[in-house]
Amino acid sequence: MEQIYTIPVNEAFDDSRDNPSVGCPICSLFRRLEENELQLILGASMMEPDIRVKTNRLGFCGEHYASMQRRKNRLGMALMLESHLDEARDRIFPHGLTALLSKSGDISALGELEGSCYVCQRVDFHLTNMISTVILLWENDEAFREKFAAQGHFCLPHYRRLLDYADKRMSKKDRASFRRVAESIELAYYDRLREDIKEFCRSFDYRFEGDASPESKTAVDRAVRFLSGKEGREVKPC
Repeated sequence: MEQIYTIPVNEAFDDSRDNPSVGCPICSLFRRLEENELQLILGASMMEPDIRVKTNRLGFCGEHYASMQRRKNRLGMALMLESHLDEARDRIFPHGLTALLSKSGDISALGELEGSCYVCQRVDFHLTNMISTVILLWENDEAFREKFAAQGHFCLPHYRRLLDYADKRMSKKDRASFRRVAESIELAYYDRLREDIKEFCRSFDYRFEGDASPESKTAVDRAVRFLSGKEGREVKPC
Protein backbone atom coordinates (compact mmCIF):
# COMPACT_ATOMS: atom_id res chain seq x y z
CA MET A 1 0.00 0.00 0.00
CA GLU A 2 2.79 2.40 -0.91
CA GLN A 3 1.61 5.94 -1.55
CA ILE A 4 3.52 9.22 -1.42
CA TYR A 5 2.03 10.08 1.98
CA THR A 6 2.92 6.66 3.44
CA ILE A 7 6.62 6.81 2.49
CA PRO A 8 7.87 8.88 5.47
CA VAL A 9 5.89 6.72 7.91
CA ASN A 10 7.29 3.51 6.45
CA GLU A 11 10.81 4.94 6.46
CA ALA A 12 10.57 5.98 10.11
CA PHE A 13 9.26 2.57 11.16
CA ASP A 14 11.94 0.84 9.07
CA ASP A 15 14.68 2.90 10.74
CA SER A 16 13.49 2.31 14.29
CA ARG A 17 12.95 -1.42 13.64
CA ASP A 18 16.43 -1.87 12.17
CA ASN A 19 18.26 0.40 14.62
CA PRO A 20 16.87 0.34 18.19
CA SER A 21 18.95 3.39 19.14
CA VAL A 22 16.66 5.49 16.92
CA GLY A 23 13.93 5.11 19.54
CA CYS A 24 10.30 6.02 18.99
CA PRO A 25 9.39 6.18 15.26
CA ILE A 26 6.83 8.91 15.89
CA CYS A 27 9.57 11.01 17.49
CA SER A 28 11.59 10.49 14.31
CA LEU A 29 8.68 11.81 12.26
CA PHE A 30 8.31 14.74 14.67
CA ARG A 31 11.98 15.69 14.26
CA ARG A 32 11.76 15.57 10.46
CA LEU A 33 8.67 17.76 10.45
CA GLU A 34 10.21 20.18 12.94
CA GLU A 35 13.43 20.46 10.93
CA ASN A 36 11.49 21.10 7.74
CA GLU A 37 9.41 23.85 9.35
CA LEU A 38 12.47 25.55 10.85
CA GLN A 39 14.26 25.51 7.50
CA LEU A 40 11.23 26.99 5.77
CA ILE A 41 10.51 29.69 8.32
CA LEU A 42 14.03 31.10 8.07
CA GLY A 43 14.21 30.49 4.33
CA ALA A 44 11.66 30.44 1.55
CA SER A 45 8.62 31.10 3.76
CA MET A 46 10.03 33.96 5.78
CA MET A 47 8.78 36.83 3.62
CA GLU A 48 5.58 35.25 2.28
CA PRO A 49 2.72 37.57 3.35
CA ASP A 50 0.34 34.82 4.47
CA ILE A 51 3.06 33.20 6.58
CA ARG A 52 4.05 36.51 8.17
CA VAL A 53 0.44 37.14 9.13
CA LYS A 54 0.47 33.85 11.07
CA THR A 55 3.89 34.31 12.68
CA ASN A 56 2.95 37.87 13.68
CA ARG A 57 -0.12 36.53 15.45
CA LEU A 58 1.28 33.30 16.95
CA GLY A 59 4.94 34.00 17.59
CA PHE A 60 7.06 31.04 18.73
CA CYS A 61 7.68 29.05 21.89
CA GLY A 62 10.97 29.37 23.77
CA GLU A 63 12.31 26.10 22.39
CA HIS A 64 11.79 27.14 18.78
CA TYR A 65 13.12 30.64 19.38
CA ALA A 66 16.28 28.95 20.64
CA SER A 67 16.38 26.61 17.63
CA MET A 68 16.14 29.56 15.26
CA GLN A 69 18.87 31.44 17.14
CA ARG A 70 21.23 28.49 16.71
CA ARG A 71 20.77 28.72 12.94
CA LYS A 72 22.35 32.18 13.04
CA ASN A 73 20.05 33.84 10.52
CA ARG A 74 19.92 36.99 12.64
CA LEU A 75 18.44 39.23 9.97
CA GLY A 76 15.64 36.83 9.10
CA MET A 77 14.78 36.37 12.75
CA ALA A 78 14.93 40.10 13.45
CA LEU A 79 12.54 40.84 10.58
CA MET A 80 10.01 38.38 11.99
CA LEU A 81 10.46 39.72 15.51
CA GLU A 82 9.98 43.30 14.33
CA SER A 83 6.56 42.70 12.83
CA HIS A 84 5.57 40.25 15.59
CA LEU A 85 6.42 42.76 18.31
CA ASP A 86 4.47 45.47 16.47
CA GLU A 87 1.33 43.34 16.34
CA ALA A 88 1.74 41.92 19.84
CA ARG A 89 2.01 45.41 21.31
CA ASP A 90 -1.45 46.31 20.03
CA ARG A 91 -2.89 43.15 21.57
CA ILE A 92 -1.08 43.33 24.91
CA PHE A 93 -1.29 47.10 25.43
CA PRO A 94 -4.41 48.17 23.48
CA HIS A 95 -4.90 51.21 25.70
CA GLY A 96 -1.42 51.63 27.10
CA LEU A 97 0.30 50.29 30.19
CA THR A 98 -2.14 51.87 32.65
CA ALA A 99 -5.08 49.85 31.34
CA LEU A 100 -3.10 46.60 31.51
CA LEU A 101 -2.22 47.13 35.17
CA SER A 102 -5.65 48.29 36.28
CA LYS A 103 -8.09 45.90 37.90
CA SER A 104 -10.29 46.02 34.83
CA GLY A 105 -7.41 45.35 32.42
CA ASP A 106 -7.76 42.27 30.19
CA ILE A 107 -4.56 40.19 30.31
CA SER A 108 -5.92 37.27 28.29
CA ALA A 109 -3.76 38.31 25.33
CA LEU A 110 -0.66 37.57 27.38
CA GLY A 111 -1.83 34.02 28.06
CA GLU A 112 -2.72 33.48 24.43
CA LEU A 113 0.71 34.66 23.34
CA GLU A 114 2.52 32.42 25.84
CA GLY A 115 0.60 29.38 24.64
CA SER A 116 1.05 29.84 20.89
CA CYS A 117 3.82 28.89 18.48
CA TYR A 118 3.74 28.86 14.69
CA VAL A 119 6.18 25.93 14.40
CA CYS A 120 4.46 23.86 17.11
CA GLN A 121 1.10 24.38 15.42
CA ARG A 122 2.42 23.37 12.00
CA VAL A 123 4.28 20.32 13.30
CA ASP A 124 1.31 19.12 15.32
CA PHE A 125 -1.00 19.43 12.31
CA HIS A 126 1.29 17.33 10.12
CA LEU A 127 2.10 14.85 12.89
CA THR A 128 -1.62 14.19 13.40
CA ASN A 129 -1.82 13.30 9.71
CA MET A 130 1.18 10.99 10.12
CA ILE A 131 -0.47 9.21 13.05
CA SER A 132 -3.61 8.87 10.95
CA THR A 133 -1.45 7.22 8.28
CA VAL A 134 -0.03 4.78 10.87
CA ILE A 135 -3.57 3.70 11.73
CA LEU A 136 -4.55 3.47 8.05
CA LEU A 137 -1.52 1.30 7.28
CA TRP A 138 -2.23 -0.96 10.23
CA GLU A 139 -5.77 -1.54 8.98
CA ASN A 140 -4.83 -2.20 5.36
CA ASP A 141 -1.23 -3.41 5.09
CA GLU A 142 -0.14 -6.76 6.53
CA ALA A 143 3.54 -5.94 5.98
CA PHE A 144 3.17 -2.77 8.02
CA ARG A 145 1.48 -4.67 10.86
CA GLU A 146 4.55 -6.90 11.03
CA LYS A 147 6.79 -3.84 10.96
CA PHE A 148 4.76 -2.22 13.73
CA ALA A 149 4.99 -5.33 15.89
CA ALA A 150 8.80 -5.31 15.50
CA GLN A 151 9.19 -1.84 17.02
CA GLY A 152 11.30 -1.48 20.14
CA HIS A 153 8.94 0.99 21.80
CA PHE A 154 7.11 4.31 21.51
CA CYS A 155 7.65 7.25 23.84
CA LEU A 156 4.73 7.61 26.23
CA PRO A 157 3.26 10.84 24.74
CA HIS A 158 3.19 9.36 21.25
CA TYR A 159 1.97 6.00 22.55
CA ARG A 160 -0.94 7.88 24.07
CA ARG A 161 -1.65 9.67 20.78
CA LEU A 162 -1.60 6.39 18.86
CA LEU A 163 -4.10 4.79 21.23
CA ASP A 164 -6.26 7.90 21.29
CA TYR A 165 -6.45 8.05 17.50
CA ALA A 166 -7.13 4.30 17.29
CA ASP A 167 -10.00 4.65 19.78
CA LYS A 168 -11.58 7.35 17.65
CA ARG A 169 -11.06 5.91 14.17
CA MET A 170 -10.68 2.12 14.29
CA SER A 171 -13.39 -0.51 14.29
CA LYS A 172 -13.83 -2.33 17.59
CA LYS A 173 -12.17 -5.48 16.24
CA ASP A 174 -9.15 -3.70 14.77
CA ARG A 175 -8.82 -1.50 17.83
CA ALA A 176 -8.60 -4.49 20.17
CA SER A 177 -5.91 -6.12 18.03
CA PHE A 178 -3.97 -2.87 17.70
CA ARG A 179 -4.07 -2.26 21.44
CA ARG A 180 -2.82 -5.77 22.25
CA VAL A 181 0.23 -5.38 20.02
CA ALA A 182 0.98 -1.80 21.07
CA GLU A 183 0.63 -2.57 24.76
CA SER A 184 2.86 -5.66 24.55
CA ILE A 185 5.59 -3.58 22.87
CA GLU A 186 5.28 -0.79 25.40
CA LEU A 187 5.11 -2.90 28.53
CA ALA A 188 8.15 -4.97 27.54
CA TYR A 189 10.25 -1.84 27.03
CA TYR A 190 8.85 -0.19 30.15
CA ASP A 191 9.93 -3.10 32.30
CA ARG A 192 13.39 -3.28 30.72
CA LEU A 193 13.88 0.42 31.27
CA ARG A 194 12.75 0.12 34.87
CA GLU A 195 15.29 -2.64 35.47
CA ASP A 196 18.04 -0.54 33.87
CA ILE A 197 17.19 2.34 36.22
CA LYS A 198 17.26 0.00 39.22
CA GLU A 199 20.64 -1.35 38.11
CA PHE A 200 22.01 2.17 37.72
CA CYS A 201 20.88 3.10 41.23
CA ARG A 202 22.34 -0.13 42.62
CA SER A 203 25.72 0.62 40.99
CA PHE A 204 26.22 3.42 43.54
CA ASP A 205 26.25 0.84 46.32
CA TYR A 206 29.87 -0.09 47.03
CA ARG A 207 28.91 -3.77 46.99
CA PHE A 208 27.99 -3.53 43.32
CA GLU A 209 30.54 -0.95 42.21
CA GLY A 210 31.72 -1.61 38.65
CA ASP A 211 28.80 -3.92 37.84
CA ALA A 212 26.75 -1.39 35.85
CA SER A 213 25.94 -2.50 32.31
CA PRO A 214 26.19 -0.13 29.30
CA GLU A 215 22.39 -0.07 29.19
CA SER A 216 22.10 1.07 32.80
CA LYS A 217 24.60 3.89 32.22
CA THR A 218 22.25 5.52 29.70
CA ALA A 219 19.07 4.65 31.59
CA VAL A 220 18.43 8.07 33.15
CA ASP A 221 18.54 9.92 29.83
CA ARG A 222 16.52 7.22 28.09
CA ALA A 223 13.87 7.27 30.79
CA VAL A 224 13.51 11.07 30.62
CA ARG A 225 13.15 10.97 26.85
CA PHE A 226 10.77 8.03 26.97
CA LEU A 227 8.56 9.84 29.48
CA SER A 228 8.75 13.27 27.84
CA GLY A 229 8.63 12.41 24.13
CA LYS A 230 12.05 13.93 23.40
CA GLU A 231 13.57 10.81 21.88
CA GLY A 232 16.18 10.54 19.20
CA ARG A 233 18.66 13.01 20.67
CA GLU A 234 22.13 11.79 21.51
CA VAL A 235 22.18 9.69 24.68
CA LYS A 236 25.34 10.06 26.75
CA PRO A 237 26.35 7.59 29.50
CA CYS A 238 26.05 8.92 33.03
